[in-house]
Amino acid sequence: MQISARGDYAVRAALSLAQAYPALMSAQAIAQDQEMPRKFLEAVLADLRRAGVVRAQRGAEGGYTLSHPPRDVTVGQVIRAVDGPLAGVRGLRPEETQYTGAAENLPNLWVAVRAAVREVLDEVSLAELVSGRMPAHVRKLTTRPDAWQPR
Repeated sequence: MQISARGDYAVRAALSLAQAYPALMSAQAIAQDQEMPRKFLEAVLADLRRAGVVRAQRGAEGGYTLSHPPRDVTVGQVIRAVDGPLAGVRGLRPEETQYTGAAENLPNLWVAVRAAVREVLDEVSLAELVSGRMPAHVRKLTTRPDAWQPR
């Protein structure tokens, strides 16, 4: 799985908002907090707002906040808001793929990949990530001997 720059920025911005929740944060404050370009961040925040992940308030005291408490927002929701489905195969959803011959069972693998990604991203809330107290099954994945090794 490849996390786009847009997805990475969205999660980082959402984490800043989770930490400040329920207070508002300006795009400038988030950009400074996460050391990211404000203009790009504003486009990401617009996607998050359209998806209902964040809400914006205009005015001198305005800014952004999460639409729901951080415990109710998952990392998967944030990534989907800016990048679409978590797993795709040539623009198709895994269950929409069809192959013949030796590759006929490949859709099963693509569905399993999506399920594995969901098992992590849809089960970790922003509150858990901010606190560092992620679910045990996710923490366990990071303790595997090869987890931190590039391949």
